[in-house]
Amino acid sequence: MKIGYDGKRAFHNFRGLGNYSRLMIEGLDQFAPQNQYHLFTPDFKSKRAMDWQKSLSDQVITHTPKTFLSKISQSLWRRSQLAYLSESLELDIFHGLSHELPIGIERTKVKSVVSMHDLIFMRYPEFFPWIDRFTYKRKFTHSVEVADCVLAICEQTKRDLIEFLNVPESKIKVHYQSCDPHFYNRVSDEFKEDVRKKYELPRSYILSVGAIEQRKNALSLVKAFDKVKNKINEDLVLVGNGKAYKEQIVDYISKNNLENRVRILHGIPFSELPAFYQMAKLFCFPSHFEGFGIPLIESLFGGTPVLTSMGSCFPETVGEDQLFIDPNRIESIEDGLLQLLTNEDLRLEKLSLGMKHVEKFRIENTTKKLLDLYREV
Repeated sequence: MKIGYDGKRAFHNFRGLGNYSRLMIEGLDQFAPQNQYHLFTPDFKSKRAMDWQKSLSDQVITHTPKTFLSKISQSLWRRSQLAYLSESLELDIFHGLSHELPIGIERTKVKSVVSMHDLIFMRYPEFFPWIDRFTYKRKFTHSVEVADCVLAICEQTKRDLIEFLNVPESKIKVHYQSCDPHFYNRVSDEFKEDVRKKYELPRSYILSVGAIEQRKNALSLVKAFDKVKNKINEDLVLVGNGKAYKEQIVDYISKNNLENRVRILHGIPFSELPAFYQMAKLFCFPSHFEGFGIPLIESLFGGTPVLTSMGSCFPETVGEDQLFIDPNRIESIEDGLLQLLTNEDLRLEKLSLGMKHVEKFRIENTTKKLLDLYREV
């Protein structure tokens, strides 16, 4: 097969959607080298993007704007020219990796697939400016209408596509994503100790990783920790960045004299994150809603049990047999922390169940499922 991708996120975004794009392409390049892959992206100059491109095989071909007009309006090139380019290259499939498909793709012979990560902007509109909601709805609606197949990254997203955008269930396929294989393997004790000293991490701590924003609910975690801090030995480490909501947390920490028990870190190099997970006693993720929750599987691959919210995608991500909390009730988070941090048998039991469940998300398994979907399309 010859398969094309909207590669903008892969080359220009080094967070969630960019990670999703790169991992999918890397998995296909490694486990399905019999195919040819075409990446369409605006010009890029960053060293990270260039290094990533060099890491791929010759079966992965990158296309950037070539003409004068396309170079001065690269966003227009991406929206209006990729359908024509896909047909001229005789692609079998074009896959939009982040909610979008090029205009006119439905008028070509090329089959189209679009990945839909979440509809949080519709489920929780209060978290988004109106202009973002307007733009997202216009693009998302176009994509799901013209696509031959809509890939939902979890059953929750599938349900939301049916509820909010009226996508026919028969058109949707659920395809789970993986996390970077960097998180699959244990790091050495020496490396962990170096990381511990570098960031002055406590010997035993609860970890939470993710953007520090209202939807992620880190303030409730800090408040719950404040209630139980004298009943447990662990401190709390938050890894992520934010703006106004982060300042609320910093203010709460200061007013409640928690500076010696709660740390907020950001800008952690990717290479050091596995050590953070693997040294933690518990990973806590009390988010109200996620598309998938990649930090949860990063934690389980690293051998650290998780405590997360009930509902949304979370039972899919960590397995139905985990201990879940109500993110709207601080008392529920308190109870979850105490159960898993004061009962070692329960903590290890939940970890064992989670580690068995997470094996389905290894990149070789998710790539095989994706190839099956492509053949079906």
